[in-house]
Amino acid sequence: MRGSIRCLQSLGRHIPRRQTVGFIGLGQMGHAMAANWVSNRIDEISASPGDSHVAFVVCDVDHARAASFANTFGDTNPRAQISVAATPADVALASETLLTMLPASPQVRDAYQGPSGILSALRSLPKDVAASTLCIDSTTLDVEVAKEVAVQVKALGADMVDAPVSGGVPGAKAATLSFLVGGTTGEFERVSPFLSFMGRRIIHCGASGAGLVAKICNNLILGVEQIVVAEAMLLGQKLGVDPAVLAGVINSSTGACWASSVNNPVPGSVPDKALPCERDYEGGFVTALMLKDMGLATHMGSSVGSPLPLAKSAEHIYAGVIQRHKEFATKDFSSVYKYLEGAAQEGREVTTQ
Repeated sequence: MRGSIRCLQSLGRHIPRRQTVGFIGLGQMGHAMAANWVSNRIDEISASPGDSHVAFVVCDVDHARAASFANTFGDTNPRAQISVAATPADVALASETLLTMLPASPQVRDAYQGPSGILSALRSLPKDVAASTLCIDSTTLDVEVAKEVAVQVKALGADMVDAPVSGGVPGAKAATLSFLVGGTTGEFERVSPFLSFMGRRIIHCGASGAGLVAKICNNLILGVEQIVVAEAMLLGQKLGVDPAVLAGVINSSTGACWASSVNNPVPGSVPDKALPCERDYEGGFVTALMLKDMGLATHMGSSVGSPLPLAKSAEHIYAGVIQRHKEFATKDFSSVYKYLEGAAQEGREVTTQ
């Protein structure tokens, strides 16, 4: 029996909007984040007899995925009422606090600015109700798009922060993410308790858009690092060094980095870690999204006149990975190793521009 899962109309009569949280986007990252938000919020209210109920509304472009999430957590958390919304507007009508975790700028524009978007819902609410809303966007997207959307949300009196994350799918599952928050001090203080359900570090990076700038700079480093780790692991093996030995040296020396210790691209290289490469590069941060992030970095660099030669080379390489191996677009970006390995086997030059 799944009595905890209700339609939005029924939900609205049981738990007020101020006690309802909405989550839009249930991909690999979003699903894990929403799961922790639900579970940890339930644990919190279980310890507070006076605050015994909470409602969640979830929404995803894949309605079956959203329904599956609601069924799973509705069964295991009877104190939570979990409903599925058809559109972002429905989420905003039901929820005072809502978080979006989407692939890129076009999806954020649609979720907020589209005909069935969050802004249309807020405009239909009484002004004081709309003004009580807190919007959190954890998407990694174009900084100017994020600022544009934030201006529109704040024009209605509501709060909005950009809060992209660092830590990848493993961090999302373990609730150890770092949230990089852009917004006012008041918004940061308001959002921090919610983010603590999903992450370990919550960092105020500055005004609106600053969280995204920090995230894009971080992913610029990560994207370049992953390619260099793949190059080094391939070179070492071709010269006769066991990959586990080589990874052990790197991870305990000056070359140590997340791309080697947590996301090493060679199976068997880090025996105590569940690497994406051990699952045929499934279940990680997909190459298509890393290519997107490298593009955001190079665009940002061009807009302010900051030279990014390695970022441009990395962007070109990730584009080459997807062009040659279309299936790698949806696999972890450490699959760049297979692209380089294939080039070595074929005697093919890998271009960087």
